[in-house]
Amino acid sequence: MIILTGASASGKTETALGLARKYGLVKAITTTTREIRINEHDGVDYFFLTKEEFLNKAKQGFFVETTLYNDNYYGCGKDQVSDNKVIVLDPNGLHNFLKLNDKRIVSFLLICDESIREERMNKRGDKVDKISQRLNNDKNDFNEKNIGHTDYVIDTSNKSIDEVIDLVFSLYKERLSNL
Repeated sequence: MIILTGASASGKTETALGLARKYGLVKAITTTTREIRINEHDGVDYFFLTKEEFLNKAKQGFFVETTLYNDNYYGCGKDQVSDNKVIVLDPNGLHNFLKLNDKRIVSFLLICDESIREERMNKRGDKVDKISQRLNNDKNDFNEKNIGHTDYVIDTSNKSIDEVIDLVFSLYKERLSNL
């Protein structure tokens, strides 16, 4: 399983989708309470729930991990954890998955210059106040202390999404071949 983590608009979701499209990996579909964006689809990009629905599922033990990020809940259902999947996680989710001590889980931190991330959020139609909030939150949430260990760090600032996808996949395959 590939874990992708990184600040808003660092390329996590596009990389996950590209790994599925180009290499046949299956994107683990996480659950969120955030609003659906233009061109997103329930059950494809995320499972979209109300906060009440999410909290009820959490109480029932449905999730491997949950987190609150930018005033929205996110979680990975137990049914989404398997080999040959890719998942996008925040630092809390990363830490929970790494506690499994499964050598088949390979983690990647995607980093990117703040100005480029802001430009990407504008292009995808994020609201200006949300962009500012995310940039501020990311300074704390994705600092080195909160991230801790990842297997690889990739700077996406000057790479195309295809270059990032190919690099993640090659490093993942290399890691698995050494087990």
